[in-house]
Amino acid sequence: MKLLKKIILSLPEYLLIAAVLFYWMSAGQPINYIAIGLIIAIVLQIIFKNKMVGIAIPFLLIITSLYMILALISEVREFPSFNAEAKTLLLFGLTYFLTTMLVSVIMIYKYAILPSKQRSS
Repeated sequence: MKLLKKIILSLPEYLLIAAVLFYWMSAGQPINYIAIGLIIAIVLQIIFKNKMVGIAIPFLLIITSLYMILALISEVREFPSFNAEAKTLLLFGLTYFLTTMLVSVIMIYKYAILPSKQRSS
């Protein structure tokens, strides 16, 4: 059980990097300063393990994901009928944003609640 907890607590930063890379690729811009900034911040967080940054990054991602869920719902409501395309948009959008939020909550737990000795081991 301790091994599983250790694995789960070591994954959030890497999963958030994967989420940012997915966002960057799906945005269709070769130079995306927001994505570059997020990746740099998360990589620096992996290296230095700063408690304040470890809470700020996931908090920012949770707020952004909540906003994007509202935008997703608005976009789905614009479909004339709830067809397969609307279902696909809703399924993938909700999965992406809810997973990002879950990983962010795990990262907040890791840096806000766990003592620093338990985080580093």
